[in-house]
Amino acid sequence: MRSQLRPWIVRGMGLAIGILAVVGLVLLGVAAGGVLLLLFVAVLLASALEPGIGTVRDRLPLGRGSTILVVYVTFFVLVVGLAFVVVPAAIRQAEVMIAALPPFFEQARSWADDLRPAAFGRTVGALIDEVASILRPPPPPDPDTVVEVGTFVAEATVAVATLLTIVYFWLVEHARLQRYTLSFLPAERRAGARDAWNEIETRLGLWVRGQLILMGAMGAATAVTYTVLGLPGALLLGLIAALTEAIPIVGPLLGAIPAVLVAATVSPELAVVVAVVYIVLQFLEGSVLVPLVMRNTVGISPLLVLVSLLIGGAVAGLVGAFLAVPVAAAIEIVLSRLQARETPVAQDPASIASPSEESRDASTTQLPDSVDAPAAMD
Repeated sequence: MRSQLRPWIVRGMGLAIGILAVVGLVLLGVAAGGVLLLLFVAVLLASALEPGIGTVRDRLPLGRGSTILVVYVTFFVLVVGLAFVVVPAAIRQAEVMIAALPPFFEQARSWADDLRPAAFGRTVGALIDEVASILRPPPPPDPDTVVEVGTFVAEATVAVATLLTIVYFWLVEHARLQRYTLSFLPAERRAGARDAWNEIETRLGLWVRGQLILMGAMGAATAVTYTVLGLPGALLLGLIAALTEAIPIVGPLLGAIPAVLVAATVSPELAVVVAVVYIVLQFLEGSVLVPLVMRNTVGISPLLVLVSLLIGGAVAGLVGAFLAVPVAAAIEIVLSRLQARETPVAQDPASIASPSEESRDASTTQLPDSVDAPAAMD
């Protein structure tokens, strides 16, 4: 009897240990969510830089380590240069814009008081007061606020430095990490797993580069347009438009609100012009630039993109929505390699066209009378 129970006891203990290990990993992942997010962003950036490393290595007689250092230093200089050139100018423009807001809200409040019926005027006035309270210049900071701001800046600086460090070491140690990870798999599965790994990183890199191109194009187009229109703070508004371009679904709306609000401080006509111009730019981007840039990047269906955005937004807000598409693309690659392609799935009979439908479809695709059709055979 004891010998019969022993295998079940061993299996039960193994199952319990496996469940505890899974629960422990889940709790560890939840506790280290910030670190995992930082690591994922670092992998995204490294995947975006990888093609540049290959290009430089093909053109220059350098080893992989030296090539990574050249590309990484170039990337670091661009990031730091952008921070030191664009950010201070944008902050100065923000200060000027914020200082011009109180007179604008006073004029808008007076305009709302003259609206009829009076209930409608009070509603509009309350809305204006609410917006004014949000955008009101902050009071002089107290010592506690200064300490909190300093702590936040220090943490952000450390996070950026850590991110750039992880990017560098991921690029340097990528091959060795891949070999070490794949060594845990059976020998017959390593080639397929390596191909899936490389395909996922390639897809992620294409997505990142596509997003950066769209952000840069939208930021430059809006900044130049706002400058031509004479809108105050054109550089800051273009930077806001570029950053909000990365936010799925609501990004274009968030990028338009500050520009329209600033234009309204100049004149209502300019606000209308800015809104129309922004709509035109978004239309051109959505119909021309996005298909051109993103055609061969993510490579998943629009339905899956929409569902992944909704799920990511519900789970982790804007951060989840931002990372939902690359995560969905990676999962799609893994699932496609797990499919039993040797045994194809039978087609749904309801989706197969009948002979009458096929002949009708063929008749609708005939050449028009004005086009000479090939001569029929006797």
